[in-house]
Amino acid sequence: MARTPALFIGHGSPMNTLESNGYTQGWAAIGRNLPRPKAILAISAHWYFGATAVTAMAQPRTIHDFYGFPQELFDVEYPAAGDPELAGRIQELVKPEWMGLDRDQWGLDHGTWSVLKHMYPDADVPVVQLSLNATRPIEYHFGLGRKLAKLREEGVMVLGSGNVVHNLRRVEWEKPDSGTEWGRRFDDAAGEQLRSAPEDILKLREHPDYAMSVPTPDHFLPLLYLAGIAAEEGSNVETLLEGHALGSISMTSYGIDAHVSLAKDPHCAAQLPEGVPPDQSNI
Repeated sequence: MARTPALFIGHGSPMNTLESNGYTQGWAAIGRNLPRPKAILAISAHWYFGATAVTAMAQPRTIHDFYGFPQELFDVEYPAAGDPELAGRIQELVKPEWMGLDRDQWGLDHGTWSVLKHMYPDADVPVVQLSLNATRPIEYHFGLGRKLAKLREEGVMVLGSGNVVHNLRRVEWEKPDSGTEWGRRFDDAAGEQLRSAPEDILKLREHPDYAMSVPTPDHFLPLLYLAGIAAEEGSNVETLLEGHALGSISMTSYGIDAHVSLAKDPHCAAQLPEGVPPDQSNI
């Protein structure tokens, strides 16, 4: 049986949910062209708290976890079914690490549904979401990725959603479709590391632009799950989309066994609402 593709998507602003641009068209093409998964395990930057947990409810709610955006975005619903059986399977896979089954607290946040709204607009693929444990070092997340590689043999798509470069305090409004020099350098270094030696992904902490590009780990950690899968299997990682928004946000996306022909510099990522401090918007 062929392994189900694994992905890391640079999700950017939640306004991408409502827009048709080079990135969202790319996400839609991924959904149309890849083998349909039995279920999706989403690892979003936005469920970052002090425990390791996986959603285990039959009908996860749509969480609108951001501020200052138009009502139209708060009205978005993504009614994908959950998969409690898959949640239990994931809990077993990561042992002896502890993982809680979240039956009623979280759901699907915008890091997940802003992407899936384009990939699978009918919300007809079951989705579970994995938290990012904020109390554990980044080595822990890379190790969990290695353990989750087995899911690809069981028809489950592992989907990380974050941004390789994500510094909301350094947004440059005059660069809607481009990146800073330091952001481009780090984004390029991350891509090279993934393609050449994903088992050494943690060496990126030594890069001179790491602190500026990754001021907080939440948006970077989902990338480590893809790297962990690639390292565990010896799989090749390919770049699916490349680009930047607002200077300090990378929109680059990667895949394993995701042989989709996409624009490598699509431009036109959704922007942020005027008048809202970017670092207060929770994107």
